[in-house]
Amino acid sequence: FPKKMKFILIAILSTAVNGFVSVSNSIPSVKPPSTKLFAFTPASPSDPFRIGTRGSPLALAQAYETRKRLIEKFPELAEDGALEICVMKTQGDMILDKSLMELGGKGLFTKELDTALLNNEVDICVHSMKDVPTWLPEKTVLPCNLPREDTNDAFIAGDGSIKSIADLPDNSVIGTASLRRQAQLLAKNPTFKCVNFRGNVQTRLRKLDDGVVDATLLAIAGLKRMSMDGCATSVLDWDEMLPAVAQGAIGIQCRDDDERSLTYIDALNHPETKACVDCERAFLGALDGNCKTPIAGQARIVNGEMLFRGLIAMPDGSELYETSASGNIEDAVEMGRKAGEELKARVGDKFFEMMVEMSPQLAPGQVTTK
Repeated sequence: FPKKMKFILIAILSTAVNGFVSVSNSIPSVKPPSTKLFAFTPASPSDPFRIGTRGSPLALAQAYETRKRLIEKFPELAEDGALEICVMKTQGDMILDKSLMELGGKGLFTKELDTALLNNEVDICVHSMKDVPTWLPEKTVLPCNLPREDTNDAFIAGDGSIKSIADLPDNSVIGTASLRRQAQLLAKNPTFKCVNFRGNVQTRLRKLDDGVVDATLLAIAGLKRMSMDGCATSVLDWDEMLPAVAQGAIGIQCRDDDERSLTYIDALNHPETKACVDCERAFLGALDGNCKTPIAGQARIVNGEMLFRGLIAMPDGSELYETSASGNIEDAVEMGRKAGEELKARVGDKFFEMMVEMSPQLAPGQVTTK
């Protein structure tokens, strides 16, 4: 071909490839391209280390906490330009007028981050572990959990005279997007009205102040990370409200062949937190749990022994089943899996059939509001 024709063909091919990448990145439901198609050049020590995160105030607080810990372990990362915080919006952040149950589950908060990670746009992703699906995308790993914050839920009432869930009068309106919280609340008092309550922490508290609801529940861990725990009316113990699987834990994800990232985040891992989170996620996986299923599960280490509690419930609180286990820390994953399998066998197939029938709709007691 003449030189001019060669140039035109190259330009056309380049435009086509760029167009394909742009389109595939703009569709959240499309599976991220396999890394087998790309030959990434390993990062050099001079390349900035890129931290991917959502843009909510809580997510940013967690990303900057990760940044701080990295610099403490690796002083060379304190140099200008050595670390970058890469902020991105997820589908879950953008659609706030529907419940997570209606939208399809936890992956709504991680898909865009997964895609950026697989496309080598970031080196690690920082997650609230309770938002991470049970199964990770191929070619990624999540080998690091930072030291865990308090895992309990905070109860926040609009009326200062109300100090606990038990103080709420019949027909109280409670803001929560969590089926786990809804089920446990309605099990205590079936007259409660649970309102789909989404948005960042500040938005939810503003709605409470505006009288949209009588009370709400939030993870105390998130409030503490933003120095806002003073707004909590009380902190609920496990008997009042069993927390979500992996609540209060921060997880760091990377590509499974990225030696630099693996070295950095391995130094940040907190083994006790990782063991507890792995136990809880194994329990969740055994139950095939997601945001359409009211499941709670918590593990803690006491005197060198792991203790676990879990539950599954109908969204309307009409049925609630609990389980518990204890054992060696090194058996954490097996303990969680067995607890989930035991509970799944005990509730029976009919329970899950009823769950499927109820999950596409709002459970009794659930109200939507913007």
